[in-house]
Amino acid sequence: MISKMSCALGRVAPLLARALHSGSRTSSTAASRQAQRTLTPEEVYAREDKYGAHNYHPLPVALERGEGLYVWDVEGNRYYDFLSAYSAVNQGHCHPKIIAALNAQASRLTLTSRAFYNDVLGSYEEYITKLFGYHKVLPMNTGVEGGETACKLARKWAYTVKGVPKNQAKIIFAEGNFWGRTMAAISSSTDPSSYEGFGPFMPGFELVPYNDIPSLEKALQDPNVAAFMVEPIQGEAGVVVPDQGYLTKVRELCTQNNVLWIADEVQTGLARTGRRLAVDHEGVRPDIVILGKALSGGVYPISAVLCDDEVMLTIKPGEHGSTYGGNPLACQVAMAALEVMEEERLAENAEWMGRILRSELRKLPSEVVTCVRGKGLLNAIVIKETKDYDAWQVCLRLRDNGLLAKPTHGDIIRLAPPLIIKEHEVLECVEIIRKTIMSF
Repeated sequence: MISKMSCALGRVAPLLARALHSGSRTSSTAASRQAQRTLTPEEVYAREDKYGAHNYHPLPVALERGEGLYVWDVEGNRYYDFLSAYSAVNQGHCHPKIIAALNAQASRLTLTSRAFYNDVLGSYEEYITKLFGYHKVLPMNTGVEGGETACKLARKWAYTVKGVPKNQAKIIFAEGNFWGRTMAAISSSTDPSSYEGFGPFMPGFELVPYNDIPSLEKALQDPNVAAFMVEPIQGEAGVVVPDQGYLTKVRELCTQNNVLWIADEVQTGLARTGRRLAVDHEGVRPDIVILGKALSGGVYPISAVLCDDEVMLTIKPGEHGSTYGGNPLACQVAMAALEVMEEERLAENAEWMGRILRSELRKLPSEVVTCVRGKGLLNAIVIKETKDYDAWQVCLRLRDNGLLAKPTHGDIIRLAPPLIIKEHEVLECVEIIRKTIMSF
């Protein structure tokens, strides 16, 4: 009986294999045909909606290509990119030097993990630490991982160097901050859309108002405070620029109270505000700097935490890490991205183009645009919302006129083009914005 069954299975197996192979081939062919046919924007939206999580609310435009200042949608329409992937594409889309570095390393070695040495990591570490003037760098992948790393470093330093009692270390944050959506990041958030429904939250995090030195001074007097983490300019909050001298006073207070100052430069750093780092506007040096976004020019997830030996060497082998952190591909890409920033003098260009942009934007009718603010090419306009229009509708019409931007916090539109933009292009974009605003 067993022998007969075995024979039967032996005859059926090849048939099943052919059927499965045929089905796989049919499915693959169908997918290939669909890939060859350009999808309509509506088909792109519908597919993402059907198969993807609904944790984003994108502006309805389906992009397929980018180069320099521009992106193109699936129908071939060209747009100025005035979001730059939240300042990740400072060097412009698909910068040829960065893409060349990516391609060259990708064909040699992409990942070893930190279980072994590789021939690129040390070169990158030397380059970035000398460029920014810190002893050490800890490479990670995303901006929020950089923030998590900085918090861990601050706590470890507090226990091993400052002498804070075990599990009593506190980190102070500014209200309105945004550094990601991990559990730690939302534990420091004041935005209900980030934290509502995700508790309980991380202990040891406290908040003070942004740009409020008296409140910070009071908070830092607690001997258990390990660090104060703050964005030099609050990006997601709507490009909120603090008073001149705020960062200088932050440095003084942290030094006086033996507290680490963590500068979250993930969005503001790497030439975006007209300086290599936004803190450079006041000539001050944080204890820890977090970088991300444009550290890869938008082609790969790369972040970095910079600090000196007293802080960095408190973490020992096995206490922190990442499989992909410091991989050879990321290191080559990051070095190319930083070289582009320096060689093309992107900070200087951002400073000058930003002045022109804000000057022109301030000519817009105040009945619609109530405020223009920013530094370098990190800028925002505040829209006076009415029953007839809001910032979202303004962005939809900007899209129709060939410029992509996105609202934040309801009435604010962030305007942050790639830092390679030239004066005539700034003026052309201002005319698109003026035409759009006047249409309301």
